[in-house]
Amino acid sequence: MTPAFDHEKLRVYHETLRFVAWVGSIIEQLPAKVAARDQLDRASTSILLNLAEGNGKRSQIDRCRFLDISRGSALESAACLDVLVARKLLTVETVLPGKTMLHGIVLMIAGLIGHFAPTVREEQARYGVENEND
Repeated sequence: MTPAFDHEKLRVYHETLRFVAWVGSIIEQLPAKVAARDQLDRASTSILLNLAEGNGKRSQIDRCRFLDISRGSALESAACLDVLVARKLLTVETVLPGKTMLHGIVLMIAGLIGHFAPTVREEQARYGVENEND
C-alpha cells in the first residue's frame, strides 16, 4: 500500500503537479542565461512545496500563511510566463495552457484560504429593535 499524505488528497495539489510537469518542458526549452527561466522554476516549485507544508500545519494561521505564499508563487509563475512572452522567448499560444492551469490553481488556493482563515464575526442586529441595554 502506498502511503498517502494529507496534501496528496488535495485536488489543487494534483493540479499544481500537472502545472509543474507542463512548465518543466517549457523551462528546458529556454536558454539557461534567462533570469525569468530560473525564477519560473523556483516559483512553480514553491507553489507545490508551500501547499504541502501549509497543509501539514495544525494552526489555521500558519496554514493560511503558507497557502498565501503558495498563491503568491502561482501569481509569480504567471508573471514569469508574461515576461517570457514580452521578451519574445515564448508565444501567447504556448503559455496559454499554463496560465489557464494557474488561474484554476489560484482560485482553488484562495478557496482553501477562505476556508481556513480565522474569521471575526459579530452577532447580527435585529431589524427594528431598539438597543436592549438602554
